[in-house]
Amino acid sequence: MKHTDIKEILQTDDYLGKEVTVCGWVRTARDSKNVAFLALNDGTTLSHLQIVIDKATDTVLPEEAAKLGASVKVCGEVVKNENNGTNEINAKEITVLGVCPPDYPLQKKFQKLETLREMPHIRVRTNAFNAVLRVRSIMAASIHRFFQERGYVYINTPLITGSDCEGAGEMFQVTTIGYSKDYDSAEEYYADDFFGKKAGLSVSGQLEGEMAAMGLGKIYTFGPSFRAENSNTQRHVAEFWHVEPEIAFAELPDLIEVAEEMIKYIIKDYMEKCPEELAFFEQRFEKGLTEKLLSVVNNDFAIVDYTDAIELLKKADVKFEYPVEWGCDLQSEHERYITEQIYKKPVFLINYPKGIKSFYMKQNPDGKTVAATDLLVPGVGEIIGGSEREADYDKLIAAMDEKGMSKEGYEYYLDLRKYGSVPHSGFLSALLCTARVWRTSGTLSCSREQSAILNNLLNRSAVAMQPKT
Repeated sequence: MKHTDIKEILQTDDYLGKEVTVCGWVRTARDSKNVAFLALNDGTTLSHLQIVIDKATDTVLPEEAAKLGASVKVCGEVVKNENNGTNEINAKEITVLGVCPPDYPLQKKFQKLETLREMPHIRVRTNAFNAVLRVRSIMAASIHRFFQERGYVYINTPLITGSDCEGAGEMFQVTTIGYSKDYDSAEEYYADDFFGKKAGLSVSGQLEGEMAAMGLGKIYTFGPSFRAENSNTQRHVAEFWHVEPEIAFAELPDLIEVAEEMIKYIIKDYMEKCPEELAFFEQRFEKGLTEKLLSVVNNDFAIVDYTDAIELLKKADVKFEYPVEWGCDLQSEHERYITEQIYKKPVFLINYPKGIKSFYMKQNPDGKTVAATDLLVPGVGEIIGGSEREADYDKLIAAMDEKGMSKEGYEYYLDLRKYGSVPHSGFLSALLCTARVWRTSGTLSCSREQSAILNNLLNRSAVAMQPKT
Protein backbone atom coordinates (compact mmCIF):
# COMPACT_ATOMS: atom_id res chain seq x y z
CA MET A 1 0.00 0.00 0.00
CA LYS A 2 1.18 3.52 -0.72
CA HIS A 3 2.52 5.26 2.37
CA THR A 4 5.33 7.53 3.56
CA ASP A 5 8.09 6.37 5.91
CA ILE A 6 7.85 7.86 9.39
CA LYS A 7 11.54 8.78 9.20
CA GLU A 8 10.78 11.12 6.30
CA ILE A 9 7.94 12.80 8.19
CA LEU A 10 10.12 13.43 11.24
CA GLN A 11 13.34 14.49 9.55
CA THR A 12 12.08 16.97 6.97
CA ASP A 13 9.52 19.77 6.86
CA ASP A 14 8.69 19.06 3.22
CA TYR A 15 5.42 17.43 4.25
CA LEU A 16 4.13 20.21 6.52
CA GLY A 17 0.56 21.13 5.61
CA LYS A 18 0.22 18.11 3.31
CA GLU A 19 -1.95 15.05 3.69
CA VAL A 20 0.01 11.81 4.00
CA THR A 21 -0.53 8.14 4.79
CA VAL A 22 1.69 6.38 7.31
CA CYS A 23 1.72 2.83 8.65
CA GLY A 24 3.20 1.36 11.78
CA TRP A 25 2.83 -0.38 15.11
CA VAL A 26 1.33 1.36 18.14
CA ARG A 27 3.97 1.92 20.79
CA THR A 28 1.82 3.91 23.23
CA ALA A 29 -1.76 5.16 23.38
CA ARG A 30 -3.20 7.97 25.53
CA ASP A 31 -6.77 9.13 25.79
CA SER A 32 -8.48 12.13 27.33
CA LYS A 33 -11.85 13.87 27.14
CA ASN A 34 -11.13 15.96 24.04
CA VAL A 35 -8.15 14.35 22.35
CA ALA A 36 -6.35 11.02 22.00
CA PHE A 37 -2.75 10.27 21.03
CA LEU A 38 -0.99 7.33 19.41
CA ALA A 39 2.78 6.91 19.19
CA LEU A 40 3.55 5.09 15.95
CA ASN A 41 6.75 3.39 14.80
CA ASP A 42 7.36 1.68 11.45
CA GLY A 43 10.97 0.55 11.94
CA THR A 44 12.56 3.27 9.77
CA THR A 45 13.70 5.29 12.80
CA LEU A 46 14.01 4.97 16.56
CA SER A 47 11.74 7.98 17.04
CA HIS A 48 7.97 7.60 17.24
CA LEU A 49 5.51 9.70 15.28
CA GLN A 50 2.70 11.23 17.32
CA ILE A 51 -0.78 10.80 15.88
CA VAL A 52 -3.34 13.29 17.22
CA ILE A 53 -7.05 12.40 17.18
CA ASP A 54 -9.24 15.45 17.81
CA LYS A 55 -12.56 14.19 19.17
CA ALA A 56 -14.31 17.36 17.99
CA THR A 57 -13.84 16.18 14.41
CA ASP A 58 -15.33 13.22 12.57
CA THR A 59 -12.16 11.17 13.05
CA VAL A 60 -12.87 7.84 14.70
CA LEU A 61 -10.30 6.04 16.82
CA PRO A 62 -11.15 2.32 16.55
CA GLU A 63 -10.93 0.57 19.89
CA GLU A 64 -8.44 -1.98 18.55
CA ALA A 65 -6.17 0.82 17.25
CA ALA A 66 -5.48 1.98 20.81
CA LYS A 67 -3.96 -1.36 21.83
CA LEU A 68 -0.20 -1.68 22.30
CA GLY A 69 1.32 -3.64 19.42
CA ALA A 70 -1.57 -3.18 16.99
CA SER A 71 -0.70 -2.22 13.42
CA VAL A 72 -2.56 0.69 11.83
CA LYS A 73 -2.73 2.88 8.78
CA VAL A 74 -3.24 6.60 9.42
CA CYS A 75 -4.21 9.28 6.91
CA GLY A 76 -3.95 12.90 7.97
CA GLU A 77 -2.22 16.28 7.78
CA VAL A 78 1.36 16.83 8.89
CA VAL A 79 1.61 19.71 11.38
CA LYS A 80 4.23 21.11 13.75
CA ASN A 81 3.92 20.34 17.45
CA GLU A 82 3.96 23.73 19.16
CA ASN A 83 5.46 22.37 22.38
CA ASN A 84 8.53 20.47 21.17
CA GLY A 85 8.87 21.52 17.52
CA THR A 86 8.57 18.00 16.11
CA ASN A 87 6.28 17.00 13.27
CA GLU A 88 3.09 15.08 14.01
CA ILE A 89 -0.09 14.11 12.19
CA ASN A 90 -3.64 15.32 12.76
CA ALA A 91 -5.46 12.11 11.93
CA LYS A 92 -8.44 12.11 9.57
CA GLU A 93 -8.80 8.36 9.12
CA ILE A 94 -7.40 5.42 11.09
CA THR A 95 -7.56 1.85 9.80
CA VAL A 96 -6.60 -1.19 11.86
CA LEU A 97 -4.35 -3.49 9.85
CA GLY A 98 -3.69 -6.05 12.56
CA VAL A 99 -5.19 -6.40 16.01
CA CYS A 100 -3.03 -7.22 19.03
CA PRO A 101 -4.36 -9.15 22.05
CA PRO A 102 -3.55 -8.30 25.70
CA ASP A 103 -0.85 -10.99 25.92
CA TYR A 104 1.47 -8.99 23.62
CA PRO A 105 4.91 -9.70 25.19
CA LEU A 106 6.38 -6.18 24.89
CA GLN A 107 4.12 -4.55 27.45
CA LYS A 108 6.83 -2.77 29.41
CA LYS A 109 8.49 0.35 28.04
CA PHE A 110 11.96 -1.05 28.74
CA GLN A 111 12.81 -4.74 28.47
CA LYS A 112 16.01 -6.31 29.74
CA LEU A 113 18.11 -7.86 27.00
CA GLU A 114 18.11 -11.10 28.95
CA THR A 115 14.30 -11.14 28.79
CA LEU A 116 14.29 -10.43 25.07
CA ARG A 117 16.28 -13.60 24.45
CA GLU A 118 13.05 -15.48 25.04
CA MET A 119 11.14 -13.73 22.22
CA PRO A 120 13.25 -13.73 19.02
CA HIS A 121 10.20 -13.22 16.80
CA ILE A 122 9.05 -10.00 18.50
CA ARG A 123 12.19 -8.38 19.92
CA VAL A 124 13.13 -6.71 16.62
CA ARG A 125 10.38 -4.19 17.40
CA THR A 126 12.33 -2.93 20.42
CA ASN A 127 14.59 0.09 20.09
CA ALA A 128 17.68 -1.91 21.07
CA PHE A 129 17.35 -4.51 18.34
CA ASN A 130 15.98 -2.02 15.86
CA ALA A 131 19.07 0.13 16.33
CA VAL A 132 21.59 -2.71 16.26
CA LEU A 133 20.22 -4.20 13.06
CA ARG A 134 20.03 -0.84 11.32
CA VAL A 135 23.66 -0.12 12.26
CA ARG A 136 24.71 -3.51 10.95
CA SER A 137 22.95 -2.76 7.68
CA ILE A 138 24.88 0.50 7.36
CA MET A 139 28.14 -1.27 8.24
CA ALA A 140 27.58 -3.95 5.61
CA ALA A 141 27.04 -1.32 2.92
CA SER A 142 30.11 0.54 4.19
CA ILE A 143 32.28 -2.56 3.88
CA HIS A 144 31.25 -3.06 0.27
CA ARG A 145 31.76 0.61 -0.54
CA PHE A 146 35.23 0.66 1.04
CA PHE A 147 36.52 -2.15 -1.15
CA GLN A 148 34.63 -1.14 -4.31
CA GLU A 149 36.07 2.39 -4.14
CA ARG A 150 39.57 0.88 -4.02
CA GLY A 151 39.21 -1.42 -7.01
CA TYR A 152 38.65 -4.73 -5.23
CA VAL A 153 36.56 -7.35 -6.99
CA TYR A 154 33.72 -8.87 -4.97
CA ILE A 155 33.59 -12.65 -5.36
CA ASN A 156 31.47 -15.41 -3.86
CA THR A 157 33.27 -18.48 -2.60
CA PRO A 158 31.58 -21.90 -2.10
CA LEU A 159 29.44 -22.40 1.01
CA ILE A 160 29.53 -26.18 0.57
CA THR A 161 33.08 -27.45 0.27
CA GLY A 162 35.35 -30.40 0.89
CA SER A 163 38.12 -28.13 2.21
CA ASP A 164 38.57 -27.51 5.93
CA CYS A 165 40.48 -24.28 5.39
CA GLU A 166 42.48 -24.18 8.61
CA GLY A 167 42.57 -27.90 9.32
CA ALA A 168 40.80 -27.48 12.68
CA GLY A 169 38.04 -29.99 11.97
CA GLU A 170 35.24 -27.60 12.90
CA MET A 171 32.99 -28.14 9.87
CA PHE A 172 29.31 -28.96 9.89
CA GLN A 173 28.83 -32.01 7.69
CA VAL A 174 26.56 -31.76 4.63
CA THR A 175 24.98 -35.07 3.64
CA THR A 176 21.84 -36.44 2.03
CA ILE A 177 22.09 -39.70 3.94
CA GLY A 178 22.37 -38.70 7.58
CA TYR A 179 23.06 -41.24 10.30
CA SER A 180 23.05 -44.77 8.97
CA LYS A 181 24.19 -48.24 10.04
CA ASP A 182 23.99 -49.57 6.49
CA TYR A 183 27.62 -48.89 5.62
CA ASP A 184 30.75 -50.73 6.73
CA SER A 185 33.13 -47.86 6.02
CA ALA A 186 33.30 -44.12 5.46
CA GLU A 187 34.33 -44.76 1.87
CA GLU A 188 31.12 -46.69 1.18
CA TYR A 189 29.03 -44.06 2.94
CA TYR A 190 30.43 -41.13 0.96
CA ALA A 191 30.35 -43.03 -2.30
CA ASP A 192 26.58 -43.23 -1.85
CA ASP A 193 26.21 -39.62 -0.77
CA PHE A 194 25.25 -36.71 -3.04
CA PHE A 195 28.79 -35.39 -3.64
CA GLY A 196 30.54 -38.75 -3.59
CA LYS A 197 32.92 -37.52 -0.92
CA LYS A 198 32.87 -35.83 2.47
CA ALA A 199 31.51 -32.27 2.32
CA GLY A 200 30.75 -29.58 4.85
CA LEU A 201 29.72 -25.96 5.34
CA SER A 202 32.59 -23.56 4.70
CA VAL A 203 34.55 -22.17 7.63
CA SER A 204 36.24 -19.59 5.39
CA GLY A 205 36.52 -18.58 1.75
CA GLN A 206 40.20 -17.76 2.09
CA LEU A 207 41.70 -20.54 -0.01
CA GLU A 208 39.39 -19.83 -2.94
CA GLY A 209 39.93 -16.12 -2.37
CA GLU A 210 43.67 -16.54 -2.79
CA MET A 211 43.06 -18.30 -6.10
CA ALA A 212 40.96 -15.37 -7.32
CA ALA A 213 43.55 -12.83 -6.17
CA MET A 214 46.20 -14.61 -8.25
CA GLY A 215 44.33 -13.48 -11.36
CA LEU A 216 42.38 -10.41 -10.28
CA GLY A 217 44.95 -8.82 -8.00
CA LYS A 218 42.62 -7.55 -5.25
CA ILE A 219 39.46 -9.35 -4.20
CA TYR A 220 37.19 -9.61 -1.20
CA THR A 221 34.53 -12.03 -0.08
CA PHE A 222 31.68 -11.06 2.22
CA GLY A 223 29.30 -13.74 3.31
CA PRO A 224 28.41 -16.41 5.85
CA SER A 225 30.73 -18.94 7.44
CA PHE A 226 29.95 -21.83 9.76
CA ARG A 227 32.01 -23.19 12.64
CA ALA A 228 31.17 -26.32 14.61
CA GLU A 229 33.40 -25.27 17.49
CA ASN A 230 31.68 -26.49 20.65
CA SER A 231 32.35 -23.43 22.81
CA ASN A 232 29.23 -22.04 24.46
CA THR A 233 30.46 -18.53 25.18
CA GLN A 234 29.43 -15.03 24.18
CA ARG A 235 32.24 -15.00 21.59
CA HIS A 236 31.06 -18.07 19.69
CA VAL A 237 28.26 -18.68 17.23
CA ALA A 238 27.67 -21.40 14.68
CA GLU A 239 26.98 -18.97 11.84
CA PHE A 240 28.41 -15.52 11.18
CA TRP A 241 29.21 -13.13 8.35
CA HIS A 242 32.70 -11.86 7.74
CA VAL A 243 34.75 -10.03 5.15
CA GLU A 244 37.93 -11.57 3.72
CA PRO A 245 40.13 -9.52 1.39
CA GLU A 246 43.02 -11.17 -0.42
CA ILE A 247 45.66 -8.94 -1.99
CA ALA A 248 48.33 -9.94 -4.48
CA PHE A 249 51.75 -8.23 -4.32
CA ALA A 250 51.11 -7.28 -0.67
CA GLU A 251 53.27 -7.98 2.35
CA LEU A 252 52.31 -7.78 6.03
CA PRO A 253 52.83 -3.98 6.40
CA ASP A 254 50.57 -3.42 3.37
CA LEU A 255 47.88 -5.60 4.92
CA ILE A 256 48.01 -3.73 8.22
CA GLU A 257 47.57 -0.44 6.38
CA VAL A 258 44.45 -1.73 4.60
CA ALA A 259 42.95 -3.13 7.80
CA GLU A 260 43.39 0.10 9.76
CA GLU A 261 42.00 2.18 6.92
CA MET A 262 38.97 -0.11 6.66
CA ILE A 263 38.16 0.06 10.37
CA LYS A 264 38.36 3.85 10.44
CA TYR A 265 36.31 4.15 7.25
CA ILE A 266 33.49 2.03 8.66
CA ILE A 267 33.39 3.86 11.99
CA LYS A 268 33.29 7.25 10.29
CA ASP A 269 30.49 6.09 8.02
CA TYR A 270 28.51 4.71 10.93
CA MET A 271 28.88 7.90 12.99
CA GLU A 272 27.79 10.02 10.03
CA LYS A 273 24.81 7.91 8.96
CA CYS A 274 23.51 6.68 12.34
CA PRO A 275 23.61 9.64 14.76
CA GLU A 276 20.25 8.69 16.28
CA GLU A 277 21.37 5.13 16.97
CA LEU A 278 24.72 6.28 18.34
CA ALA A 279 22.99 8.66 20.75
CA PHE A 280 20.69 5.81 21.84
CA PHE A 281 23.64 3.48 22.46
CA GLU A 282 25.46 6.21 24.37
CA GLN A 283 22.46 6.85 26.59
CA ARG A 284 21.27 3.31 27.22
CA PHE A 285 24.32 1.05 26.95
CA GLU A 286 27.72 2.70 27.16
CA LYS A 287 28.54 6.21 28.33
CA GLY A 288 31.52 7.63 26.46
CA LEU A 289 30.97 5.47 23.36
CA THR A 290 31.16 8.45 20.98
CA GLU A 291 34.42 9.61 22.49
CA LYS A 292 35.83 6.09 22.28
CA LEU A 293 34.96 5.77 18.60
CA LEU A 294 36.42 9.18 17.82
CA SER A 295 39.62 8.14 19.56
CA VAL A 296 39.87 5.12 17.24
CA VAL A 297 39.28 7.25 14.15
CA ASN A 298 41.69 10.04 15.09
CA ASN A 299 44.69 8.05 16.31
CA ASP A 300 47.19 5.71 14.71
CA PHE A 301 46.93 2.08 15.80
CA ALA A 302 49.90 0.59 17.65
CA ILE A 303 51.98 -2.19 16.09
CA VAL A 304 53.51 -4.53 18.68
CA ASP A 305 55.57 -7.67 18.26
CA TYR A 306 54.08 -10.75 19.94
CA THR A 307 57.35 -11.39 21.80
CA ASP A 308 57.34 -7.85 23.22
CA ALA A 309 53.70 -8.19 24.23
CA ILE A 310 54.47 -11.39 26.16
CA GLU A 311 57.20 -9.61 28.11
CA LEU A 312 54.83 -6.73 28.93
CA LEU A 313 52.18 -9.17 30.15
CA LYS A 314 54.68 -11.09 32.29
CA LYS A 315 55.76 -7.85 33.95
CA ALA A 316 52.18 -6.72 34.54
CA ASP A 317 51.08 -6.43 38.16
CA VAL A 318 48.02 -8.53 37.41
CA LYS A 319 47.11 -12.12 38.20
CA PHE A 320 45.74 -13.51 34.95
CA GLU A 321 43.46 -16.52 34.95
CA TYR A 322 45.57 -18.03 32.16
CA PRO A 323 49.38 -17.99 32.63
CA VAL A 324 51.45 -16.17 30.02
CA GLU A 325 54.49 -17.72 28.37
CA TRP A 326 56.06 -17.33 24.94
CA GLY A 327 54.23 -19.69 22.59
CA CYS A 328 50.84 -19.44 24.27
CA ASP A 329 47.72 -18.38 22.42
CA LEU A 330 46.60 -15.13 24.03
CA GLN A 331 43.23 -15.10 25.78
CA SER A 332 40.72 -12.24 25.86
CA GLU A 333 42.02 -11.10 29.24
CA HIS A 334 45.52 -10.69 27.78
CA GLU A 335 44.31 -8.95 24.64
CA ARG A 336 42.17 -6.49 26.59
CA TYR A 337 44.97 -5.72 29.03
CA ILE A 338 47.28 -4.85 26.14
CA THR A 339 44.74 -2.54 24.50
CA GLU A 340 43.03 -1.07 27.57
CA GLN A 341 45.81 -0.79 30.14
CA ILE A 342 49.08 -0.53 28.20
CA TYR A 343 48.35 1.19 24.88
CA LYS A 344 44.78 2.44 25.44
CA LYS A 345 43.96 2.10 21.75
CA PRO A 346 43.72 -0.57 19.03
CA VAL A 347 46.84 -2.70 18.62
CA PHE A 348 48.12 -4.82 15.75
CA LEU A 349 49.95 -7.75 17.33
CA ILE A 350 52.42 -9.23 14.83
CA ASN A 351 54.86 -12.12 14.36
CA TYR A 352 53.16 -14.92 16.27
CA PRO A 353 54.82 -18.28 17.03
CA LYS A 354 54.26 -20.56 14.05
CA GLY A 355 53.07 -23.38 16.32
CA ILE A 356 49.82 -21.59 17.20
CA LYS A 357 49.03 -20.27 13.73
CA SER A 358 47.77 -21.82 10.51
CA PHE A 359 49.93 -23.69 8.02
CA TYR A 360 49.52 -21.13 5.23
CA MET A 361 51.14 -18.18 7.03
CA LYS A 362 54.49 -16.92 5.76
CA GLN A 363 57.42 -18.18 7.82
CA ASN A 364 59.73 -15.49 9.13
CA PRO A 365 63.53 -15.80 8.76
CA ASP A 366 63.91 -16.63 12.49
CA GLY A 367 62.30 -20.03 11.87
CA LYS A 368 60.09 -19.60 14.95
CA THR A 369 57.45 -17.07 13.96
CA VAL A 370 55.14 -16.27 11.09
CA ALA A 371 54.13 -12.95 9.49
CA ALA A 372 50.69 -12.91 11.09
CA THR A 373 48.72 -10.15 12.75
CA ASP A 374 45.65 -9.81 14.95
CA LEU A 375 43.93 -6.49 15.48
CA LEU A 376 42.97 -6.11 19.13
CA VAL A 377 40.57 -3.39 20.25
CA PRO A 378 39.66 -2.13 23.74
CA GLY A 379 36.57 -3.66 25.25
CA VAL A 380 36.46 -6.68 22.96
CA GLY A 381 39.83 -8.17 22.01
CA GLU A 382 40.53 -9.57 18.54
CA ILE A 383 38.34 -8.40 15.65
CA ILE A 384 40.70 -9.07 12.73
CA GLY A 385 43.08 -11.93 12.06
CA GLY A 386 45.34 -12.05 9.02
CA SER A 387 48.74 -12.76 7.63
CA GLU A 388 51.07 -12.63 4.72
CA ARG A 389 50.57 -15.99 2.98
CA GLU A 390 53.44 -18.41 2.44
CA ALA A 391 54.38 -17.99 -1.22
CA ASP A 392 57.20 -20.56 -1.28
CA TYR A 393 56.06 -24.01 -2.44
CA ASP A 394 58.67 -26.00 -0.50
CA LYS A 395 58.10 -24.08 2.73
CA LEU A 396 54.32 -24.54 2.43
CA ILE A 397 54.76 -28.30 1.89
CA ALA A 398 57.06 -28.45 4.92
CA ALA A 399 54.53 -26.58 7.07
CA MET A 400 51.77 -28.98 6.08
CA ASP A 401 53.99 -31.97 6.84
CA GLU A 402 54.93 -30.50 10.19
CA LYS A 403 51.25 -30.24 11.12
CA GLY A 404 50.48 -33.72 9.79
CA MET A 405 48.12 -32.45 7.09
CA SER A 406 47.01 -34.44 4.08
CA LYS A 407 47.74 -32.86 0.69
CA GLU A 408 44.49 -34.21 -0.71
CA GLY A 409 42.15 -31.37 -1.58
CA TYR A 410 44.95 -28.78 -1.50
CA GLU A 411 46.44 -29.57 -4.91
CA TYR A 412 45.07 -26.41 -6.54
CA TYR A 413 46.16 -24.28 -3.61
CA LEU A 414 49.68 -25.65 -3.86
CA ASP A 415 49.72 -25.03 -7.62
CA LEU A 416 49.49 -21.30 -6.92
CA ARG A 417 53.01 -21.57 -5.48
CA LYS A 418 54.27 -23.36 -8.59
CA TYR A 419 52.92 -21.12 -11.34
CA GLY A 420 54.07 -17.54 -10.91
CA SER A 421 53.88 -17.27 -7.12
CA VAL A 422 53.85 -13.77 -5.66
CA PRO A 423 53.85 -12.25 -2.17
CA HIS A 424 50.22 -11.92 -1.10
CA SER A 425 48.29 -11.25 2.08
CA GLY A 426 44.78 -11.32 3.48
CA PHE A 427 42.71 -11.09 6.63
CA LEU A 428 39.41 -12.18 8.11
CA SER A 429 37.19 -9.75 9.97
CA ALA A 430 33.93 -10.96 11.49
CA LEU A 431 32.46 -7.48 11.78
CA LEU A 432 28.87 -8.60 11.50
CA CYS A 433 27.31 -11.41 13.44
CA THR A 434 23.66 -11.92 12.55
CA ALA A 435 23.05 -15.50 13.57
CA ARG A 436 22.00 -14.73 17.12
CA VAL A 437 19.28 -12.36 15.98
CA TRP A 438 17.23 -15.21 14.60
CA ARG A 439 18.18 -18.00 17.01
CA THR A 440 15.27 -19.91 18.47
CA SER A 441 15.39 -22.46 21.25
CA GLY A 442 16.70 -25.85 20.21
CA THR A 443 18.75 -24.68 17.23
CA LEU A 444 22.50 -24.82 16.83
CA SER A 445 24.75 -22.82 19.07
CA CYS A 446 28.53 -22.34 19.10
CA SER A 447 31.33 -21.21 16.84
CA ARG A 448 33.45 -18.16 16.72
CA GLU A 449 32.19 -14.62 16.74
CA GLN A 450 34.52 -11.67 16.72
CA SER A 451 32.36 -8.79 17.84
CA ALA A 452 31.66 -5.66 15.88
CA ILE A 453 33.28 -2.26 15.81
CA LEU A 454 30.90 -0.94 18.41
CA ASN A 455 33.03 -2.33 21.19
CA ASN A 456 31.27 -3.64 24.29
CA LEU A 457 27.90 -2.52 23.01
CA LEU A 458 27.45 -4.82 20.05
CA ASN A 459 29.21 -7.59 21.93
CA ARG A 460 26.65 -7.35 24.74
CA SER A 461 23.81 -6.99 22.27
CA ALA A 462 24.87 -10.13 20.40
CA VAL A 463 24.85 -12.08 23.65
CA ALA A 464 21.34 -10.92 24.38
CA MET A 465 20.20 -11.92 20.91
CA GLN A 466 20.90 -15.60 21.62
CA PRO A 467 18.00 -17.29 23.38
CA LYS A 468 18.63 -19.69 26.20
CA THR A 469 18.81 -23.33 25.23
